[in-house]
Amino acid sequence: MSDSKLSKNYPHIFSFDGVECASLQSLLQAFKFKNPEVQEYVCKHVGIFAKRRAKKRNKVWKEQQKLWWKDLAYNRDSAEYQKLIERVFEALSKNQDFRNALLATDNEPLVCTQIRPIKRSVLSGNEFCVQLAIVREKLHAETHRKATQPKKEGYVG
Repeated sequence: MSDSKLSKNYPHIFSFDGVECASLQSLLQAFKFKNPEVQEYVCKHVGIFAKRRAKKRNKVWKEQQKLWWKDLAYNRDSAEYQKLIERVFEALSKNQDFRNALLATDNEPLVCTQIRPIKRSVLSGNEFCVQLAIVREKLHAETHRKATQPKKEGYVG
C-alpha cells in the first residue's frame, strides 16, 4: 500500500480539530510533539518531510509511550488514543479523493506490510488496516443508503 492513494504519505488534505493536515502521516508525526504550534507546523508538510521532522522525537515518545494532541497527552495503548485515531480516520474520510481510492478497493482484503509492534509505531499496520476497513464499511453503507432512498419527485408545472 506504500505507493497507493491509501498510503499514509499520500497528500490527502483534510482538517482535524481545525488544523489543516497535508497527509495522514503528517498528523501522525505531529502527535510526537507536545507543543501545539509545532504540531500545526508538522501537519502542514507532506508525509516524508513530517516524518523526518519528527524523527528526533522517536526516542522520547517511545520511552514515555505518550503522544500528544492539542495539549492533551495520550498513552499509546489507551482507549482514549484509539478514539483519537478513530476521529482522525473520520476526518480523513471527508477527503473525496481518499474516499474514492478506498471505495475502489471494493471488498478486497486490505493488507499492510508494516509489522512494527504498537509500542514502536504511532499507528501500527494492523491498526491502519482496521481503520481503513471500518471507514470503507461506513462508506459502503452510506452509498447503499443513498442508492435505496426513494427519489423525490419534483413538481412539474
